[in-house]
Amino acid sequence: MTRYAKNAGAVFALKYHLVWCPKYRRSVLVDGVAKRLGQLIREVASEFEMTVHAMEIMPDQVHLFVESDPRWCVAEIVNRFKGRSSRVLRSEFPVLRSRLPTLWSRSYYAGTVGRVSEATVRRYIENQVGK
Repeated sequence: MTRYAKNAGAVFALKYHLVWCPKYRRSVLVDGVAKRLGQLIREVASEFEMTVHAMEIMPDQVHLFVESDPRWCVAEIVNRFKGRSSRVLRSEFPVLRSRLPTLWSRSYYAGTVGRVSEATVRRYIENQVGK
């Protein structure tokens, strides 16, 4: 893992811990479904120039540690992963259509991961006065 990434207009280190669950927290992410979900997450990440640093697919939840370009907000990142995977998985695995009205619940968790603490940022900003 490099410390910073860059594009034409920015240098950034935007890393997120994302968690989402199937509707009703059903344990449907098993066997072939889990394997295919992992492939789909990597495809979406590649398409949108994101880096997946870690991924854990449990029967009733997905944990993802992903780095993204500042062009994409967190809600859009999660929606890209959930939208594509839901459409493809429900078409390839009919059992998901019969057991659930939608594959994913509407909610998710997103936490930022960084190298600098909140206190350090606050001190840095406060010390900028008068410079």
